[in-house]
Amino acid sequence: MSITSLDGKKFAEMVKMGANHLSVNADMVDALNVFPVPDGDTGTNMNLSMTSGAKEVQQQSSDHFGQAAAALSKGLLMGARGNSGVILSQLFRGFTKAIEQQPVVDSKQLAHAFESGMQTAYKAVMKPVEGTILTVAKDAAKKAVAVAKKQKDIIAVMEALVEEGRASLARTPEFLPVLKEVGVVDSGGQGLLLVYEGFLAALKGEALPDSPGLAPNMEELVSAQHHKSVQGFMDTADIEFGYCTEFMVRFEEEKVTKHPFSEEQFRADLSVYGDSLLVISDDEIAKVHIHSEQPGEVLSYGQQYGSLISMKIENMREQHSNIVGGDTPKKPAVKKPAVQQEYAVVTVAMGEGVSQLLQSIGASAVIEGGQTMNPSTEDIVKAIEEANAKKVIILPNNKNIVMAAEQAAEVVGIDAIVVPSKTVPQGMAALLAFNPEATLEENQSAMTEALSHVKTGQITFAVRDTNIDGVEIAKDDFMGLADGKIVLTNPNKIEAAKALLDHLIDEESEIVTIIYGEDMELDEVQAVSSFIEENYEEVEVEVHNGKQPLYSFIFSVE
Repeated sequence: MSITSLDGKKFAEMVKMGANHLSVNADMVDALNVFPVPDGDTGTNMNLSMTSGAKEVQQQSSDHFGQAAAALSKGLLMGARGNSGVILSQLFRGFTKAIEQQPVVDSKQLAHAFESGMQTAYKAVMKPVEGTILTVAKDAAKKAVAVAKKQKDIIAVMEALVEEGRASLARTPEFLPVLKEVGVVDSGGQGLLLVYEGFLAALKGEALPDSPGLAPNMEELVSAQHHKSVQGFMDTADIEFGYCTEFMVRFEEEKVTKHPFSEEQFRADLSVYGDSLLVISDDEIAKVHIHSEQPGEVLSYGQQYGSLISMKIENMREQHSNIVGGDTPKKPAVKKPAVQQEYAVVTVAMGEGVSQLLQSIGASAVIEGGQTMNPSTEDIVKAIEEANAKKVIILPNNKNIVMAAEQAAEVVGIDAIVVPSKTVPQGMAALLAFNPEATLEENQSAMTEALSHVKTGQITFAVRDTNIDGVEIAKDDFMGLADGKIVLTNPNKIEAAKALLDHLIDEESEIVTIIYGEDMELDEVQAVSSFIEENYEEVEVEVHNGKQPLYSFIFSVE
């Protein structure tokens, strides 16, 4: 069997199978996360991102390869979650740019597209690290390009891509000692390889390949992961714009002469009808995705430029209620401020109490997310739009959300910047440094500077036995993390907390804020608070009920 050209329909089959293969193995990819904390989420993030991309591809029916790739890129862009999801979206963004004008592609064009995607992803990462998904993408693409120079058979090129991807993945522990220490390969690289394996299986007309071989303890690790319902993180009533509206406009000369088409103006005009807007256009067609309360008005506006094709309108409130088993919304939707604000600070947090704390010190909007459920680019864009401000500052409060936040700032269409807070305490410090009278650039500088003035401590439990940085960790023990690094472990939660505080507090420390989680009893919280007061008399103590999952304590030391 030999294939010398690919069209959009075949690529759609490849995408579907790639997404399915990743989906059924998402738990395994989660389990590959190096740290034994219960928030390994690479598989979850990549799965949700790829699912969004695959859905977009299935909703378009073009035979045009470039258009099918553009649909994948669009879906990945808005659905991207976590660093791994954003990198995946950038891989296929560059992939699409290389072949978007091609109705069909040959082996050389396909290989070049994978190479272009890899280059785009590397550029998107400020400090690329080898031994990650980037390395697997690079090695696989280079091999594909080399084979395509001599081979017209696309299956042969994809086989080379997958084969080298597997070899590169196996080499990731050579680049990152922590992977070798724990006995795993890179989780993001594994996720990408699953997608590529699905692509190849679709090309060859074969069933999905068996699950990749697991490390000796991997089956146990997979079962140890903690996951929550994706849809359960929001209430149906939180859906402000209830109709997911998608359509394409095929330009007509007479109408475009009367109403000259400008993608920028088209996007701006549509933005008043709702949120989650995405517009992609070429010389013949404009494709639109928007969440709106007036889908009819949106369609009427688009009709000014030509004929409407591929229309689809879905009631998202009804869909959400069916998924979570809900009935009538229990609370009114939060509406945009009636008057546009000068500034808004949009941040991310997990836990009702943490959200309230951030709002009390200046956050305009708090997106529910972090830990095992990172918000997507689209989630962040929606929060920005609902804030209804001229200028927006985004605080991710999690290192795995920074890239999605940066991607949202790029596509939202207003002045938006990211202050790269990686923890809730950093986000609190940045909020306190915010000055509504300062310029966006001045605030970015001051708030970023504030991140370095706070130390973060976290107490959580281990989901597996391991050894990291010389620290022996036993499953179910409590670990102390100082600014993201595991520094101690103890079978007793309170003793672990006290030891971590001893590690964090020094003679320059003035304030310790205790944010306790949903698993804590008040007497346990009092024991930790009293420990600080008795041993560090010069330090002021503040206590807040964060109600956060997974982390018994979050400490902010200033």
